[in-house]
Amino acid sequence: MSGADGPRSPGEPWGGVRPFSIKTKLGALVVISVLITTGLSMIAVHTKTELRFITVFSMIATLLITQFVAHSLTAPLDEMNAVARSISHGDYTRRVRENRWDELGDLAQTINVMADELEAQDAQRKELVANVSHELRTPIAGLRAVLENVVDGIAEADPETMRTALKQTERLGRLVETLLDLSRLDNGVVPLRKRRFEVWPYLSGVLKEANMVSSARATMGSGGNHTRTDVHLHLDVTPPELTAHADPERIHQVVANLIDNAVKHSPPHGRVTVKARRGALPESLELEVLDEGPGIPRSEWHRVFERFNRGSVRRPHGPGSDGGTGLGLAIARWAVDLHGGRIGVAESERGCRILVTLPGEPSLPS
Repeated sequence: MSGADGPRSPGEPWGGVRPFSIKTKLGALVVISVLITTGLSMIAVHTKTELRFITVFSMIATLLITQFVAHSLTAPLDEMNAVARSISHGDYTRRVRENRWDELGDLAQTINVMADELEAQDAQRKELVANVSHELRTPIAGLRAVLENVVDGIAEADPETMRTALKQTERLGRLVETLLDLSRLDNGVVPLRKRRFEVWPYLSGVLKEANMVSSARATMGSGGNHTRTDVHLHLDVTPPELTAHADPERIHQVVANLIDNAVKHSPPHGRVTVKARRGALPESLELEVLDEGPGIPRSEWHRVFERFNRGSVRRPHGPGSDGGTGLGLAIARWAVDLHGGRIGVAESERGCRILVTLPGEPSLPS
């Protein structure tokens, strides 16, 4: 019953056995040909028919059966060849009919799965190009407008105007740097340098740096990922002597991006809490980042860590936020994946709660 209970995967026969495999069909073809020849020979003996007539009839019958079997094998191959040719030309909409219970049926299913994945990747590529173009266009247009005003004499090159130009330049630089980070992570050229470190002083430094950067940007008026100085950052590490085994640089990216995202979505004078607890394995770590914002609808949980996804929450960003690029959480996910950990949205009574689990130090074989 296993073959009828659900869809089979490529290479998995119906019910564990292929009743109509290609080997079975070819074997049946040989047996039928032998039986036809033998039967006609026996008829010739009993009816005293000349052997040459029996041989001709035997060959015709065998050729007809062979033609039928060959057509049943080559027809789906022709269809697969046409679909594969369309895919090679960029048409990912065509599919192969999956109406066979043999190896060709498995091949058809594999081709269709490949076409689905290529179609999804093509859509993501187009979306990526469109989003990158949009993200790059905004700071470039702002910088160009400022410089044109200065050149045309509409505005003077005073410190305030230059700060505006610096703001757009910094945003453009951050976007390019973020894209380079994603490219390095995708290509696997970012090695992990794991070591043991104390969690409390490490996270305390990350939070202190986040506060300093936010204050500096607000003072300079240079915008940035956020200029929120009204959000309070709180650290909760239990036990205080907690240690972890990971790459501090990569974990810094994770925590900094999660804090940045939480601050953006916090209400005025809100609170962002970073919690750290000991995991189930030695030197493993569980991190939580909680905010008091509007939260994320459950229907959006699976899309939170996609590139350029900024959610569908109405007015999600707090005062002073520029909305971000939608890349920070994607970088956080890649950094966690490099460690072999997990990251996701968790249940929370209020706001958004992101849970990160790092595996820690690998256990030694006994």
